[in-house]
Amino acid sequence: MAAKRNACIIAGGMCKWGVREASLVDMAQEAAKECLEDIPALKPKDIDGFLFATSYAGRCSFQVNTAPVIAERLGLKPTSICARVDVLCAGGSTAILMAKGLVESGMADIVMVAGGEKLYTPQKWEVFYSELASIDHDWDAPNGLGLPPPFFALIAKEHMKHYGTTKEQLAWVSVVNYNYGAENPKAQFQKKLTLEEALGAPPVVPPLTLYDCCPITDGAAAVIIACEEKAKDLTDRPLVYIRGGAQASLHSVSANWPGEHLADWAHLRVAAKRAYEMAKVGPEEVDVAETHDCFSISEVVEVEELGFCKKGEGGPFVESGQTKIGGKIPINTDGGLLSCGHPFGATGIRQGIEIMRQLQGRARFQVEGAEIGLTHNLSGLNVEHTIVIYGREPVK
Repeated sequence: MAAKRNACIIAGGMCKWGVREASLVDMAQEAAKECLEDIPALKPKDIDGFLFATSYAGRCSFQVNTAPVIAERLGLKPTSICARVDVLCAGGSTAILMAKGLVESGMADIVMVAGGEKLYTPQKWEVFYSELASIDHDWDAPNGLGLPPPFFALIAKEHMKHYGTTKEQLAWVSVVNYNYGAENPKAQFQKKLTLEEALGAPPVVPPLTLYDCCPITDGAAAVIIACEEKAKDLTDRPLVYIRGGAQASLHSVSANWPGEHLADWAHLRVAAKRAYEMAKVGPEEVDVAETHDCFSISEVVEVEELGFCKKGEGGPFVESGQTKIGGKIPINTDGGLLSCGHPFGATGIRQGIEIMRQLQGRARFQVEGAEIGLTHNLSGLNVEHTIVIYGREPVK
């Protein structure tokens, strides 16, 4: 019987994120260049698979069938797989899980997973109308629910009503993540933030203010997923294995919300349980995490549903510094979505890069001795949750 193949993440790179004059192809080239420079022994001809995560390439960049176009611009000639992955905010993480399956099945040996979005258009207002295409266009979109701030404001109000969460606790999410991102040269915002600034920011949709909301972002990122044998030939760094992951989508229309109320994310609990079982770890074993802080309230709910604290205690958990280095579980140590920005298809890839660096001991804000890392994305109108768990050792 053949030995089980293990998939590893061995390199990563991203372009500068923010408001860019560059095209989607330009940014993908910048990200891929940095990714390949991260592992000099790897040559483009060695890469046999390519996955590109994007949702708005057709709408904002007028380019469908994106993967072969970008593969050629990157100098790649995929022979095992060449495909676009469209799961909006979860596209990058989903593509990483797909690459893991391709590698471990033997269909591919080395896959580049890239992703990105060009969201700024000549008229920025178009982006907000385009976002209505991310949800059920017959039901929720006509009611404006595809615009994220109003929907997540409802989630925040529900969490406040059921658990007593405060605006100060939401603000602490932003303060911690912004202060990590202030040292990240690729982040959209490289700004220190105080609690007073966060609380005094202009309202967007109450109770959410400016710093509670992630920005619209242009950007791209890329990683290399390889089988363990190839990885050992290409790098002397500690190997980082993709131990497991899961994706759950229990509804699409808001009327079919799977929890008891909007602050009860049953679908995230389902994804977390399956991911932990596949990776053979529990939440108490995770040393560092990247969660989907598209809004400050998101991270508050996520630390609960991922098992880092009890349900309803996410606000005090963040406020007490448990997501800082030295706390129970450092989270979004590169700045998260709030500071880095959110070019949908690239976000899960950026998260994977940060966790890879943490487990290899080369992160900017290093969590000492980190051995298990986790990334999480939600997607669309909070209809999908995707988790990837990484480790210094493979699953036995």
